[in-house]
Amino acid sequence: MHTGLDGGPAPIRVVLADDHALLRDGVAGLIANMPAVTVVGEAENGAQAIEMYRHLVPDILLLDLQMPVMGGLEVIETLLRDFPDARIIVLTTYHGDVQAMRAMRAGARGYLLKSGLRRELGEAIRQVHAGRRVIQPEIAAAMAVGAINDALSPRECQVLKLAASGNANRQIAHLLGVTEETVKTHMRSILSKLDAKDRTHAVTIALRRGIIEL
Repeated sequence: MHTGLDGGPAPIRVVLADDHALLRDGVAGLIANMPAVTVVGEAENGAQAIEMYRHLVPDILLLDLQMPVMGGLEVIETLLRDFPDARIIVLTTYHGDVQAMRAMRAGARGYLLKSGLRRELGEAIRQVHAGRRVIQPEIAAAMAVGAINDALSPRECQVLKLAASGNANRQIAHLLGVTEETVKTHMRSILSKLDAKDRTHAVTIALRRGIIEL
């Protein structure tokens, strides 16, 4: 265990990566009131997060998934190639089980909703620093349910994303270079897998779960 200047345990060193300055200020303010935790750097995009991590090698990286220049998932995968013991906690507004699953599979150690940071951030930092994984109960429950359901295929995701953008079946068929009947088949499969009443309901479910993004 590292020790501080006073001979006690050294503070947990945190780098905070989020493209919203107000969010960074808010999280930094929360951490400033935590004993034995300190922010040593802030990044406003994915590439900067990687550069800062390499330079500072913090104990914890707090990372937003939706980042400019380089997305959060790519940041996780890139860092873990060089720093396999990197402890990364994802901070997100997305309740979606699919986003959480992708982040945890990529190697994140924690997944927290920004709406719950005031209550849960400090304990999450301490737990992840101690080598444990942290996922909020509601996200874990959604992941468990999502794991049971059939996943959409890459082509079905394409079809649904085009539908979400307002394209009719005929337009989707033209854009994908397939027949309209093929698109209808994909759509029937999508509705069945998502247990959706219609395409609008399917889009709503897929956006909430993080299956597609607009």
